[in-house]
Amino acid sequence: MLRTNIASVNSESRVLEINKVLRNTYALLSMTLLFSALSTGVSAALNLPHPGLIITLVGYFGLLFLTTKFRNSSVGLLCVFALTGFMGYTLGPIVNLYLSMGNGTQIVMTALGGTGMIFLGLSGYALTSRKDFSFMSGFIMVGIITAFLAGLAAIFFAIPALSLAVSAAFVLLMSALILYQTSQIIHGGETNYIMATVTLYVSIFNLFTSLLHLIGFMSGDE
Repeated sequence: MLRTNIASVNSESRVLEINKVLRNTYALLSMTLLFSALSTGVSAALNLPHPGLIITLVGYFGLLFLTTKFRNSSVGLLCVFALTGFMGYTLGPIVNLYLSMGNGTQIVMTALGGTGMIFLGLSGYALTSRKDFSFMSGFIMVGIITAFLAGLAAIFFAIPALSLAVSAAFVLLMSALILYQTSQIIHGGETNYIMATVTLYVSIFNLFTSLLHLIGFMSGDE
């Protein structure tokens, strides 16, 4: 009887902890998305130049390293906003590029709507089905590394077809990452809401930029 009560208490405590991580993750994700959108808007309105590939990569990985290092402290929260704000700034010139096209507004809004629908649909499915997608971790990791290297090759060797293939791959990989990360939270595999937020934010960011590229190509304006 005592063992049963202890098990029950532990189970309830675990559920409460998971719900807390989930709640904090979505609250922080909402704030970072708004902050990033504001940063993108300012960058686009001021017509700021893109920092370039090297600065973008150094800034991203540097801020990601700091966020990971301070993930268990309040400094980690500042790092999250610095990271998402920086990524929002890099997105401004990209959005401006598409807005300058004939049907640029439609392209951007379609990509934005598609990103929202995919994220909400996949998150909702993971939350309601309660399926464990941890088996996807290896596939996602290898896929992201491969697609990232292929993306660099597409840039350096100017191969449009490869660039499109990379964008399509990232749509699939980021969709899988959303399922995986949400599953990790609800099954207790991810207990740090700061890192969960960063993973979901990066998924949404890459999903949006990849859809922009694909939709822009299909519209015939690229």
